[in-house]
Amino acid sequence: MGIREAVRIALANIRANKLRAFFTVLGTVVGVTFLIAVITLLKGMDAYMKEEFAGRIFGQNTVLVRRIPELEGPSTEEDWREWQRRPLFRQQDAEWLAANMRTPGKLSYSFDQDARVGDGRGREVQGVNIIGASENFFAIRELDFSAGRPFSRNEAQRGVPVIVLGQDVAAGLFEGRPVVGQTVRVGGFPYRVIGLLEKQGSLFGMSMDRMAIAPVKSPVNGGIFENAGVVEDISFKVDSPELLPAAESEMIGLLRTLRRQRPSEDNNFSVETAKGSMGFWDKISSFMLTVLPMLVSVSLLVGAVVIMNIMLVSVSERTREIGIRKSLGARRRDILLQFLIESSTLSGVGALVGIGLGIGLASLVSALSPLPARVSGGSIGLALGLGIGVGLAAGVYPAWRASRLDPIVALRAD
Repeated sequence: MGIREAVRIALANIRANKLRAFFTVLGTVVGVTFLIAVITLLKGMDAYMKEEFAGRIFGQNTVLVRRIPELEGPSTEEDWREWQRRPLFRQQDAEWLAANMRTPGKLSYSFDQDARVGDGRGREVQGVNIIGASENFFAIRELDFSAGRPFSRNEAQRGVPVIVLGQDVAAGLFEGRPVVGQTVRVGGFPYRVIGLLEKQGSLFGMSMDRMAIAPVKSPVNGGIFENAGVVEDISFKVDSPELLPAAESEMIGLLRTLRRQRPSEDNNFSVETAKGSMGFWDKISSFMLTVLPMLVSVSLLVGAVVIMNIMLVSVSERTREIGIRKSLGARRRDILLQFLIESSTLSGVGALVGIGLGIGLASLVSALSPLPARVSGGSIGLALGLGIGVGLAAGVYPAWRASRLDPIVALRAD
């Protein structure tokens, strides 16, 4: 008997015994569904963290210096006490660093705080992330403009009251009217709008368009920013990833010199890159990708037991059919192959259904939550291989029993 004929018979048996086939493949369907859903969500989350989250927090090819780590990962109360004791960064520190860096690149510094922005005529947007930044902030964060322009170096150094708005702020204040050239009030200070950012979307459900960016030396410094002259972030962007280690090393050396730290002392500041700070996420995702499929495999094991038992029942019901086939010249290996293909076809169909349900489940979770989903060919291949493998393993014993039946005894069976 050829493989095609065995598959045809297997599918015919599935159609003839739909309810039994459903319960036969149920374990495989459930196991594969959750395997695909888990891997799809984890892969999507991994890509999201590395490409979107880290890129928006740090910028590409960027070294970030802060008093307290931006993405600290697991931390203790003692860590927090140590971070709080660290000295603050000031604008002159950032400017000294920019003047002394020898690695090619751009440096910016910034501070942010939530406040309300109004149009001076009673319309306000609450909870806007007000960012005071130097002129290179836009280039380092790779922010694009839908209208207007960023502020210049001259405007940043002089602290000219100009501002760039995010889409949510502009929509809340001007409702589709032209934004550039309008005046808004931030902390009671009037600012002229010179630019409107492209829509950025959300990050873990938080809008990235509810922001306004002004020169760090403008009136918000000391107005809404409580510590005048203090900066929170110092970012240095290099032209290529190969320069990132050199920039990181140079920044550490310069800051230790500026703060007169002894060689035996730990850094009293935090230096991070997107790749380095994603280390904690890499560990979490690797652990989950290892452990969760192992837990899901329990369902596949249950499915294998069910398939084996159903196939044993099938062998008992089809004893006479097996006897007829053997009497007509079917060899043991033909019977063995037939039942192995039937069991693997059953589990393969279950795997295909599970793959579809898993992708649908992951897409549903992605649509109803900030969690992204990314389907990978590798996960589909793994699920299909596991499904068919489960069927083959479960069908070995029933197929062996069927192939060992004596044709004369089998023909006498009722």
